[in-house]
Amino acid sequence: MTAALTASIPADRAPLADMTLDELAVALAPAIADAAAFDGWSDAALVEAATLAGVDPAVARLAYPGGAIDMIGGWIAHIDASMVAAFPPERIATMKIRERIRALVLFRLVEAGARREALRRALVILALPQNVARGARTAWHSADVMWRLAGDNATDYNHYTKRATLAAIYGATLAVFVDDESDGRTETRAFLDRRIDGIMRFEKVKAQLLAPRERFSMMRFLGRLRYPAA
Repeated sequence: MTAALTASIPADRAPLADMTLDELAVALAPAIADAAAFDGWSDAALVEAATLAGVDPAVARLAYPGGAIDMIGGWIAHIDASMVAAFPPERIATMKIRERIRALVLFRLVEAGARREALRRALVILALPQNVARGARTAWHSADVMWRLAGDNATDYNHYTKRATLAAIYGATLAVFVDDESDGRTETRAFLDRRIDGIMRFEKVKAQLLAPRERFSMMRFLGRLRYPAA
């Protein structure tokens, strides 16, 4: 476990001890996730990760004032940041919208799946009644990051419906993923593809319903009665 934790600590960045608390909350979170596979999202996991990173555990605790839910939030923020780094504009530009969403979700699944037991424990904590609202906000933010990477800059109500839909689909896919024992996670991929197909159909129908329609003109109507089309 120690080797895995050490590998989680970014060697090419400024020392974690020199970071702000917000930066530390994101940077240290993957190492905490590694420890959480054995100790849960607990203070013991935080202390082990901080000690290996050369960070005073007391300072690390300040980065996660809410305890486990903040540690999980830091891990999700780390996945968000990794996703942004992995999909620069030139890479996204070569994909169709459906492929973009699929690639982004699959990237997140691979990142989270590398610490599958930590993910399983995190989902249990996020499902607790006192954490549901926080989990919903976090899922919304991740969906927003995905849609923005995919090129969506809508500011009307489409902004909200797209993100709410993607957040729900991502959450449902995670639930399938954690119990998927199929080769290559084929069950998860098939589940995701069906849900994305649903999004695309919904967006197409919505666009058709909301498309500007020709306004009725009495003069045009009377003109057509007088001079019917041949």
